[in-house]
Amino acid sequence: MATDKEKRSLTWAQITKSLCAGGVAGAVSRTAVAPLERLKILMQVQGNEKMYTGVWQGTSHMFRNDGIRGMFKGNGLNCIRIVPNQAIKFLTYEQLSRKISHHLIDNGGDGQLTPLLRLSAGAAAGVVGMSATYPLDMVRGRITVQEAGNPQYRGLWHATGCIIREEGLLALWRGWLPSVIGVVPYVGLNFGVYETLKDVIIKTWGLRDERDLSIAVRLGCGALAGTMGQTLAYPFDVVRRRLQVSGWSGAKNLHADHGQAVAYRGMMDCFVRTVREEGIQALFKGLAPNYVKVVPSIAIAFVTYEQVKEILGAEIRLSD
Repeated sequence: MATDKEKRSLTWAQITKSLCAGGVAGAVSRTAVAPLERLKILMQVQGNEKMYTGVWQGTSHMFRNDGIRGMFKGNGLNCIRIVPNQAIKFLTYEQLSRKISHHLIDNGGDGQLTPLLRLSAGAAAGVVGMSATYPLDMVRGRITVQEAGNPQYRGLWHATGCIIREEGLLALWRGWLPSVIGVVPYVGLNFGVYETLKDVIIKTWGLRDERDLSIAVRLGCGALAGTMGQTLAYPFDVVRRRLQVSGWSGAKNLHADHGQAVAYRGMMDCFVRTVREEGIQALFKGLAPNYVKVVPSIAIAFVTYEQVKEILGAEIRLSD
């Protein structure tokens, strides 16, 4: 019989393995689609003078102007952000799911989460993970869109210092509100649809548990979940990026108003002005490369997470 101390030690070991798996999943999935991620952001913040018009044209333009290294600009910072973000997000989802499952069992249920409960747990996990690392995302967004030939920021610490000194500490949280609103359907649907699809397939095919699912099936479930979540949340992602570069002179070539960098008063002002000046379609700028990106990105993240956990011997699984 294990003592309480041994049980706590085992629990922390499993949590540590889960955090590591989440971090690896985030780094691998984002690096795999880094050029498309940068293209999406560049398309989101540009105004009516379009430099990037599509996936192929935008990718070619980036390659000609910035080279291979330029196509991955900001990916190092993205990985620094996404490793703790994904680790916290996956762990939060697992812990919330376990708490809800135990509550259902204590009240006479079978402990199985409904699609709505999975979506709610996923949404909460997304808000926690995003909020914990938001300043890194804001700084990464600035570095990603700055001109290659005339960069204002030399790196993470230089950019952070400049932003705080010139715009104030709260500038690091610019765009947080639309991010919170957008992350609820995005991450909620990611987890909810992914877990529900796996559960349906397992029951339909008469399998024992999720370990009997092939990697191809898991990739398909992850891709569908990511596509649904991203479509609903995308306008909020566009507004978030625009608020992050609001009033910043380094973005004026991408988002200009009579030669001056556009400054928004807040989320609703950004929504209204974007639609009024550029049309409703502006809220979906960059959606094409994002679709190309999100399918492999979300799928790779889920599958990598589960595979790394199996390699590490972690007992906590998404479906537990």
